[in-house]
Amino acid sequence: MFIFVDMKINTSLVLSTYNWPEALELVLKSIAKQTTLPDEVVIADDGSKEETKNLIDSIKTTFPIPIKHIWHEDNGNRKAIIMNKAIAQASSEYIISIDGDVILHPNFVADHLMMVEKNVYLYGSRVNIQEKALHDLFATKNIKFNLFSKGIKKRGRTIHLPFLAKNQKKHTNYSSKMRGCNFSFWKDDFVKVNGYNEEFSGWGREDSELVLRMHNAGIEAKRLKFAGIVYHIYHHEQSKSFLDRNDKIQQQTIHQKLTFAEKGINQYLTPLDS
Repeated sequence: MFIFVDMKINTSLVLSTYNWPEALELVLKSIAKQTTLPDEVVIADDGSKEETKNLIDSIKTTFPIPIKHIWHEDNGNRKAIIMNKAIAQASSEYIISIDGDVILHPNFVADHLMMVEKNVYLYGSRVNIQEKALHDLFATKNIKFNLFSKGIKKRGRTIHLPFLAKNQKKHTNYSSKMRGCNFSFWKDDFVKVNGYNEEFSGWGREDSELVLRMHNAGIEAKRLKFAGIVYHIYHHEQSKSFLDRNDKIQQQTIHQKLTFAEKGINQYLTPLDS
């Protein structure tokens, strides 16, 4: 049995994006419809073109909470770097991390905050929106899904039962079910392990290596099941040409029980943040 945090928690929703404004628009639309709004949205933009900036600028004018757009030049997949830059500029004590291709259940933020616990990170799964559904999805700009919606897979993950979600137990080991597109943590815990390891480039392992260091540092995990639901928009897989290299970095973290990334978020923090 754990003690829920019952105070008001300042929360930044941080999302990573790259050159897919059509998906980003739906993500932001689903954020605006949350039953509990975060205090801000921080967009970690890994070098998108002008269309993404134009979309964000137009949405900002009527969005119910502040949006920060953190951008750097496109130089390949540098998610670890742009996420560190974005989280460094997040003004809140608690971070909810998603990708720019997931549509949020209306209670997504509320579910994460319901489960918040000190020295614990949370991770959830995702429902898959299939490729055949994309035309209608973008034509209608639909953000409402349920167990019976057409064009989705992993339907069991659409079931929202918060009273069962609260029964999930903490654990001290990394779970292969962890996904960076549905992940939350205390900013202090992220800074403690120096955030994402910027040795990573290309696709793969940056999220899992981060939480492995968290576990090595004594931070525990809890799965969001029957809560924290996201709908992942289908896209073609990214190149895995860097995966072998990234695997070696992760294996080093495992074998040496590393708790701190040599090159991480501390480069972007002010003395008051660190």
